[in-house]
Amino acid sequence: MLSPHEFATLMLVKAAPEQIDLSREELDTLLERQLVVLEKLASEVQRPRLTLHGVSVLQAIARKH
Repeated sequence: MLSPHEFATLMLVKAAPEQIDLSREELDTLLERQLVVLEKLASEVQRPRLTLHGVSVLQAIARKH
């Protein structure tokens, strides 16, 4: 089960990945659970991106509301 902060971080990755602080503890959990991956941009900057599993989790949450 994800914490409220982890759910919020997952939603932020979807909405505004460029605004994520890569040192957030919640991001580590999302990476471990394979809900998010870090992709390297051409500029060598890393940015979080949802995995298919991460997208599925957000869709399941949306269906419940």
